[in-house]
Amino acid sequence: MKTDKDRTADLSAQIADAIRDSIVSGALMVDDRLPSEAELAEAYDVSRPTIREALKRLAAQSLIRTQRGAFGGAFVNKLGFDDARAQLATTTTLLISMNDVSFDRACEARFSLERASASLAAERRSDTHLETMAHEIARQGQAGLSDEAFCASDVAFHTALTEAAGNPVLTYYLASAIEAMQPLMNMITYTARSRAEIVARHEAILDGARDRDRNGIISALDALETYTKSLAHLVLAEREARAKKRAVERAEQEDATALFGFDVT
Repeated sequence: MKTDKDRTADLSAQIADAIRDSIVSGALMVDDRLPSEAELAEAYDVSRPTIREALKRLAAQSLIRTQRGAFGGAFVNKLGFDDARAQLATTTTLLISMNDVSFDRACEARFSLERASASLAAERRSDTHLETMAHEIARQGQAGLSDEAFCASDVAFHTALTEAAGNPVLTYYLASAIEAMQPLMNMITYTARSRAEIVARHEAILDGARDRDRNGIISALDALETYTKSLAHLVLAEREARAKKRAVERAEQEDATALFGFDVT
């Protein structure tokens, strides 16, 4: 790849893209050693600091690893699904948080993705998956469990269901979506939710998985989605009512201050 010298600020990104393309195409294989910084700088006709920045970009994506010593250097890393899933979950969380995505749309996406795994999960689930889901249900019923721990268990339960599909690519997308969106939804609904109600929905999902009943899993997920949306609507309506009340009180205070010439509160 030739770099565009008119875009000097992007040179390191261009070089990182070129090396990444070589990894994706198979020109560079796992554990292959990259050329030295000096060799890369000469090949791309850039400075060594630019090469270092490009390598930092690749390392941040877990595409390469560096080793010190006589046999050290930069090597192509084997990117695992768990590493990539964490990165995707972080990106998804930021995208949803920073953009105008309604709760209903986020909830719709999250459950639509999970329903996509229901058929495979019903067919391929193992006893280990069932045991994990049952363990998380038992944990969710513990007295004194913190909201943070309940949320973590919630994520672990649904992740086990997606893993039961037995497809690592599908699990990668599904689990990352759950890990991103479930905590965000919990932040809104936790004050109004009934843990017993959620546990009951989880038990229905587990029953469907145990019976290899695809429709049973989907029906239970549908019910959980409906319940989650109803909680959000209740919480958001209460927030809006409180905001309107505060706005009216501020307006009345401002009117009184204007009338009497001083703050009457």
